[in-house]
Amino acid sequence: MVGTSPKSWSDAARQAVTTASRTVRNIRTVDVVKSSAVVEDGEIVEYRVELKIGFEYEG
Repeated sequence: MVGTSPKSWSDAARQAVTTASRTVRNIRTVDVVKSSAVVEDGEIVEYRVELKIGFEYEG
């Protein structure tokens, strides 16, 4: 799962969890696999995180 934000890496993670929770129930953990940023004119304009999401399976 990938999340992006113009504010921060933590906000990007929150955005990813919010998006994932629309279709995945019982999310329990997130692991940040990779973090990066887009830089324009010497300023960070977008924060990106790649997450591994752990959830409880309902069976």
